[in-house]
Amino acid sequence: MTTTPVRPRPALAPQLVHRPELLRILAITVGALVFGILLVLVRVQWVPLESVDQGLAADLNRVVSGDLTLVRTMGFLSRVGSTAVLTWLVVIATVLLLVRRRYRLAGYLPVTGIGALILDPAVKAAVGRLRPVVTHPVAPGAGFSFPSGHALGSSVVYGALLLVFAPALTRRWRTPVIALVGLLVVAIGFSRLALGVHFLSDVLGAWALGIVWLGITAYAFEVWRLRTGHRATEPVAEGLEPEAADDLRLTRPVVRPAEVPGRWAVPGGIVAWVLVFGVLYAIGTPLAHYQKGNGDILGDHAVPHWFAAHRTPGLTRIALLGGQAGNTHLILAAGLVGGALALAAIRLWRPVVFLVLTMLGELSLFLAVQALTDRPRPDVPKIDVQVPTSSFPSGHVAATLCLYAGFVILAWPRTRAWWRWALVALAVLMPLWVALSRLYQGEHHPTDILASVLLAAGWLTAMVYLIRPNSDVASRSVQGR
Repeated sequence: MTTTPVRPRPALAPQLVHRPELLRILAITVGALVFGILLVLVRVQWVPLESVDQGLAADLNRVVSGDLTLVRTMGFLSRVGSTAVLTWLVVIATVLLLVRRRYRLAGYLPVTGIGALILDPAVKAAVGRLRPVVTHPVAPGAGFSFPSGHALGSSVVYGALLLVFAPALTRRWRTPVIALVGLLVVAIGFSRLALGVHFLSDVLGAWALGIVWLGITAYAFEVWRLRTGHRATEPVAEGLEPEAADDLRLTRPVVRPAEVPGRWAVPGGIVAWVLVFGVLYAIGTPLAHYQKGNGDILGDHAVPHWFAAHRTPGLTRIALLGGQAGNTHLILAAGLVGGALALAAIRLWRPVVFLVLTMLGELSLFLAVQALTDRPRPDVPKIDVQVPTSSFPSGHVAATLCLYAGFVILAWPRTRAWWRWALVALAVLMPLWVALSRLYQGEHHPTDILASVLLAAGWLTAMVYLIRPNSDVASRSVQGR
């Protein structure tokens, strides 16, 4: 019996590196090479590079410093690339991703942003380059110069956001959005040059380092995906996770038309604003003139003096925390996170528009009434002496009421979970804490607090009626019958 010899199987040909991976490696290599060359030249203070940097800084300063509008424009662009703005963008996007259960992307985004925060001061300290010295300074610049933190952070964060949310873009919009993000990053980098706080090589080095870091993190994410059985992708064209497209779209299609036409909401909102303003102005004007704003109506004189007479170090610390809980920055932060949660969970723009217009309307009403009534603060010693605005009404209390009551309005009809009661407790306790803290600090009269309640109640009622933030819940209830 003859046996047929078994032929050895040919060895598998090595797989060629696919084109997207090759382009990614090439981008990382070129970026690293450019950054390395600039790093060495800056460190040794190469004269031709120093000459170009100094000359461009002087020329831009000569052009920009004489134009206030140009200075303000460059300042605005610079703030768009600041650590504070970039951090909030990452936080909001991460919250949205967590709610949509895209945990891998929710991990990628903060890790990439934190990497930029680590690289910037580390390289600055290693190089130790001083910032430009210009004839007419128009903006402050602290710390070392190379690389530009704004240019590095903006290229990394806006680039990472683009890679994460690219699957949600249609093919028609993908190229314009990529171009817009690139233009924004370039504008932020140029603003740092125009403000005279960085050299050209600082910005170019930051962009090169940003490309390297963004490329490395995207490559690591791709390897992570491949190990879990997903196909290879081209991140710039498809995004980091193409299969997440449906979850990454901010909103879902609206099945039926809105119940309240938008053309009615605009004039209705104006009418409501004028009416609320008129009521507050009619109350606040006589209060501001009666005994120079400190007449004892509803305890306006007695209550602040009683609190001032019973101050203790422990109560003062609690009151200061309560005042901070209602300040503009914290309210804005809570509103941004709450808006991101609402958009991620509900996937409709109407609730987010409700929150935004509620807070903007409250702020404009508060500023307008305070400016025109100009009521003096209580005549007691102040704990916080930096109080530029007048007393009537309390902006801290009105903003806190609008924000937390707005959360309750959105959440209550949408869930039966226990935490909706926690939101109700916050909507009651937070304004109460802020109100007592402001009275304790001698910043407001009791009638100022009551006016804030009127402001919040009137404006919230108008916004609920005009915007109908829970119209989708009502529609589902009708369809389920």
